[in-house]
Amino acid sequence: MSQLTGIISRLQSLQETAAGNEPSQRFFEVEGEKRCSVKYFEKNEMFELEVYEKGGKPQTYQFDNIDIIAIEIFDLLQA
Repeated sequence: MSQLTGIISRLQSLQETAAGNEPSQRFFEVEGEKRCSVKYFEKNEMFELEVYEKGGKPQTYQFDNIDIIAIEIFDLLQA
């Protein structure tokens, strides 16, 4: 299974486990270092990507397309 397929699978699982007002959340890491986290908000069907940078404040982005956020996560994990 490719890394991109694994990311999409985790995002789909995130959508399936979302319940009510509480967003579901997943972390993505490389060699034990957290690169980003993703929350899924069922109410408005949006993903929120929070990117962690060493020594900096996390940046937050919103996506409504699972494929686009999967590519963003893939790129973050490759860096």
